Amino acid sequence: MKKIITVAACAAALLQAEVVGVKPVQERSFVQSQYIPDISLVFDASYASRNKDQDELAGIVIPGISEDVFSQGEGDGHGHSHSAYSSNNGFNLNYAELIFSANVDPSFSLDAIFHFTEDEIGIEEAYFTNTTLADGVRIRGGKLLSDFGRLNKQHPHFWDFNEAPLIYEGFLGYNHLNELGVQVQYTLPLDEYVMIGAELFQGQNEKSFGNESIALATTVDSVEIESAPAPSMFVGYLKTSFDIGNTTIMPGVSYVYGQSRLHHDHGGHEVAFDGKSSLYNAEFTIKHYFDSYSFLTWQSEWMHLDREGDEYHAEDPALPIEKEAQRIKQEGYYSQLVYAHDQNIRIGARYESIYKNDYAFIEETLPSKPFKKYTAMAEYHFSEFSRLRLEYIHNNALYKEGAIGFESEDVNTLLLSVNFSIGAHGAHDF
Repeated sequence: MKKIITVAACAAALLQAEVVGVKPVQERSFVQSQYIPDISLVFDASYASRNKDQDELAGIVIPGISEDVFSQGEGDGHGHSHSAYSSNNGFNLNYAELIFSANVDPSFSLDAIFHFTEDEIGIEEAYFTNTTLADGVRIRGGKLLSDFGRLNKQHPHFWDFNEAPLIYEGFLGYNHLNELGVQVQYTLPLDEYVMIGAELFQGQNEKSFGNESIALATTVDSVEIESAPAPSMFVGYLKTSFDIGNTTIMPGVSYVYGQSRLHHDHGGHEVAFDGKSSLYNAEFTIKHYFDSYSFLTWQSEWMHLDREGDEYHAEDPALPIEKEAQRIKQEGYYSQLVYAHDQNIRIGARYESIYKNDYAFIEETLPSKPFKKYTAMAEYHFSEFSRLRLEYIHNNALYKEGAIGFESEDVNTLLLSVNFSIGAHGAHDF
């Protein structure tokens, strides 16, 4: 029935064009000024109450995974940092995003997302998309969020919870996989949705992948490592989707491989790593619709990070630089359940864990128990353009360095957030 209506509508439009003397689209000359961009603005703010004051939150880490969890750093220089989101007790202006989207001409479209915080302005994404290739083929290039996993390509205002899972921030950093490069995807001509994709990126992820030069020096020693050839990161994935009645099932697998040349300064203790990293991901989502607005979604992702190379430590300016072969294996997952009662009310819960943290070269003994985090949320959508969300977060993955090693620092957070959007904003992926 839909095809009949569509064909009939097209036929009527062509007939009307002939009646009024307007040329069909394929016979008209291209006028770029007719392609007016869609413009929208997304605003996000929150109020946070925790069981620790702001001074107590300073220096809290996930040992061997993340440092300064509540830091308000400015990221890696290649984009904004998610680390500032709701990191303050009290009020937080998390971000505003200004979005432009339009067709450039019959062959290309262009999208740009500008990210604003109180302290910085950055380009979240800016990419072109080819629109005239063979059926099922799409090429995209510029600065873009990778299609790795399920959550990575989604902007924070589309997340079901305010904070990214431990595995994303721990293995990919606060910016996740947001890179300069090119993406090629092909949707197979099958009855069910099957898409394969490959991406080639510059390789500037601040957490697990990097290609910049390294220079360490003490009064008695020095280490210099040249930058790696760029692009230096490859991403590949296979994703599928199929329906069983009113239930949609969406599994997928992803893989990242690239150079890892990383250099961090931990309060005068410099650490550098030169090697290669592989990151594996498996995703699985089930979404069941009870009616047009009510649904239940179960979403899970698992990641395994394998990094191998040489690690350098410059701890004392008067001592030689320590070097040791390093093999890091880290593994974790999250699983979440979200129920939409109607178009206004949603509730959800998420459990996450990093249960493997094999990190050989580290002075302190790492905690043997898994890092865990629990979140419960309830939200009210006044419309599709405004949302109020209440969350309770219990995080027992956090520690501080004490006199005899790492000491557990459980943090409980009550978070109230608002999100608004105005203007013409494109639809999000299902």
